[in-house]
Amino acid sequence: MNQAERRIFLIKCLLEEQPGYSRMKIPPNEQEQKKLLRSLFNIRMPCPAGREFLQIQDDYLQEELNQKGITDYKSLEPIQKGIYLWKGDITTLRCQAIVNAANHQMLGCFHPCHGCIDNAIHTFAGVQLRAACAELMKKQGHEEKTGQAKITPAFNLPCEYVLHTVGPIVQGSLTLKDRALLASCYRSCLGLAEQNHIGSIAFCCISTGEFHFPNDRAAEIAVNTVREYIRQPQCKMEVIFNVFKDSDYEIYRELLGAD
Repeated sequence: MNQAERRIFLIKCLLEEQPGYSRMKIPPNEQEQKKLLRSLFNIRMPCPAGREFLQIQDDYLQEELNQKGITDYKSLEPIQKGIYLWKGDITTLRCQAIVNAANHQMLGCFHPCHGCIDNAIHTFAGVQLRAACAELMKKQGHEEKTGQAKITPAFNLPCEYVLHTVGPIVQGSLTLKDRALLASCYRSCLGLAEQNHIGSIAFCCISTGEFHFPNDRAAEIAVNTVREYIRQPQCKMEVIFNVFKDSDYEIYRELLGAD
């Protein structure tokens, strides 16, 4: 089965799960098919999937990843001891864990093809990730609080784990509470990573974008919190700051004292 055949199979299966879309015609264009498949992944509720579906989904996502290309963080030059800066797609980064900027439901983004990192991570990890998050939330019995973190396998991503944290949503002027909660996100992720013997972790720009935390202030908190944590004598963790925008890259370069 080639990629096109896998994609059509997955689309048909997902359309059959959605009574309102069961008669939808599959577009002939490859890019439109990919858009439809991602949309169907995004709106799918956490529920069991058959063995055949999961095998074909995993094969499809692994091949898509291979086509995009994987970046191993070990191929990067550290800016400081134990600290890296990388601009790129976090779903293609190979390290032990990546951080997802989650929402309080912790189930990923349900908005079809939304541009947030939560959407991308859940899309390319596969439907298993939403199911794993749903199981965590069921056991917890309440929504995730801001500043805390949870860990799941990464499934089809090139990393081993995803750490999910809910950052503060800034409404109006930035407050001391906002700053404290964002710092807590970084500390919670680092602590959870250490508990799980994770040696390398990549942070996205938590709470920026949709959550409206000013990018420069968020970066300051990220860098200061990480530096403070990894200065502990027993800490052997390596940290990658992952950015997607040129403007964020320049902010981090300046904060980290890059040449």
